[in-house]
Amino acid sequence: MEFSTSNIIFAFALTLLAGLSTGIGSALAFYTKQTNTKFLSAALGFSAGVMIYVSFVEIFPKAFESLTKAFGDGKGQLVATLAFFSGMALIALIDKLVPSSENPHEIRDVDEMNNDSAALMRMGLFSALAIGIHNFPEGIATFISALKDPQLGISIAVAIAIHNIPEGIAVSVPIFYATGSRRKAFSYSFLSGLSEPVGALIGFLFLMRFMNDQLFGLIFAGVAGIMVYISLDELLPAAEKYGEHHIAIYGLISGMVVMAASLIII
Repeated sequence: MEFSTSNIIFAFALTLLAGLSTGIGSALAFYTKQTNTKFLSAALGFSAGVMIYVSFVEIFPKAFESLTKAFGDGKGQLVATLAFFSGMALIALIDKLVPSSENPHEIRDVDEMNNDSAALMRMGLFSALAIGIHNFPEGIATFISALKDPQLGISIAVAIAIHNIPEGIAVSVPIFYATGSRRKAFSYSFLSGLSEPVGALIGFLFLMRFMNDQLFGLIFAGVAGIMVYISLDELLPAAEKYGEHHIAIYGLISGMVVMAASLIII
């Protein structure tokens, strides 16, 4: 598959913007009492709706199409299904390997954190590392999606950017409480998002030369699995945590409606 320079630059830019949205969460964390948690809940639900809808309606069908073209109907369907659940297994394994106390997917309120500065600093630093590990495959997903279909890449980038906001909070809050430095807290949170463009760079350097229907289908099916898992394991629980059940569900449905409308219009 051949891609133009402009498409590659566009894909990198989308991935960079999605990754650095952790800085938004960092900024919000400094004004916790003023943060509109209901809005955050709706936004997280919206992101989950976009991810789930686009995974099942756009990403997985494209993966299925590529793999059946490469392997035939029966084998292609089997490979696509295995790749989908392998994506889920990969992100679940990453979650399992990260201790729950430092895992950014384990939602915590500021009030739940103790006043031990060393422990808080460790929590923040490990959260930054964990986010870097989690965001790496997301960077590859956004980059490859934007190359194949720019509109699809935008949708995925927006959804990932929204879900990166609470991850930025998970890094900046403990570091800020440990050090009292907004600059240091923001810096670590901001830098943790750089793993997404690094993932895009790895995808460009090592995957682009081998890109064909088989590899594209495997990546897309795996990405669909990763996005569905993140939506169910992280985004929806976080939306419920920050707001009310119905706010989260209304956000979820709104995300699906907007995604469906954008696919029909464009």
